[in-house]
Amino acid sequence: MTRFPITTPDAIPARRLSRAALGLLALISAPVASSFVFMPAPALAQSEAQSPAVAPINDLYTALKQIQSPSSGTPEARAQIMAPVIDRIFDLSTVLHNSIGMRYTTLSADEQTKLLTAFRQFTIARYVSSFKQGGTAQFTVSPTTRPAPTGGSTIVSTSIGDGSDSATAINYVMMPSGGGYRIVDILLNGHISQVAAQRADFSSTLARGGADALVTLLNRKTAKFMNN
Repeated sequence: MTRFPITTPDAIPARRLSRAALGLLALISAPVASSFVFMPAPALAQSEAQSPAVAPINDLYTALKQIQSPSSGTPEARAQIMAPVIDRIFDLSTVLHNSIGMRYTTLSADEQTKLLTAFRQFTIARYVSSFKQGGTAQFTVSPTTRPAPTGGSTIVSTSIGDGSDSATAINYVMMPSGGGYRIVDILLNGHISQVAAQRADFSSTLARGGADALVTLLNRKTAKFMNN
């Protein structure tokens, strides 16, 4: 299981975060009220090749555009749009493992399976809740990538802005998987880790009540997202 260096949100002074960045930090760790619309990056020059690690991010933003459509339907219908995309582009097992930490390896195979099932539903529901119908923000995806400092991973850089302030960097940590790439972390402002934001909540719940307590927590959050 690959582990990555992380920076916690508390390490970044709040004054350095724009309004859009604060909203996206909430997306990483909790539901947000704002919603966003995908804006494709400009067409590539003929001499500029797009990295294969970028394709999953384009797929994610395309799906977010779909669930924001006025005709996207109920939260359940929107979750059905997101589910196959999440399954395809995220390495949820690695994200969950790194979000829990070392205690993950002490869990039984059955406990890991139950947690992964709950975490998958939680991830889908969080996108459904956070990316509502409508919205004005624009996403830009860089066609090129750069290597991460450690771990053999690749960074895909994107930005998001809603027109009211400067765009905020949202970077994706990608690992090779099955002939392509999958997301293993999301970095706000280039370095605030989703894994880090989740770790305190997940690991402390697991320490207090075991796997069943964390499954209950994830299911409770999922229900709240789907009814938000």
